[in-house]
Amino acid sequence: MKKKAWAIWKGGIKDGGGVISTETGVLTDAPYGFKARFEDGPGTNPEELLGAAHAGCFSMALSLQLTNAGIPPEKIETHAEITLDKVGDGFAITASHLIVKARVPGASAEQFTELAEAAKSGCPLSKVLNAKITMDATLES
Repeated sequence: MKKKAWAIWKGGIKDGGGVISTETGVLTDAPYGFKARFEDGPGTNPEELLGAAHAGCFSMALSLQLTNAGIPPEKIETHAEITLDKVGDGFAITASHLIVKARVPGASAEQFTELAEAAKSGCPLSKVLNAKITMDATLES
């Protein structure tokens, strides 16, 4: 399976700008640029998109874990905080912190934590990231 996305950039790093699109059309010419990435400008940025992808991937992985354990979730809400740090002469994504809240009837806190940890390490996006991945997982009643 292959999924496609692309970006077009025009101009210099600070005065230029670009657009990001996906083959599904969910993103079509979504603007991104220096100000959206390093300041408080309009548009999106790669770290924000990576966070959305990691949160979505993890939520699906947790749903799989819970369903396979016989306790399918009613709701999983995952937020991802991506850390972009200055490293040497450039920048690096150094962490992804997942904040998870889930409503899972019949789950114990211990079982939920165990399955959330399995989903965190098993999620394909977690596997591709070389950053430290942390998580806060809360089982709601």
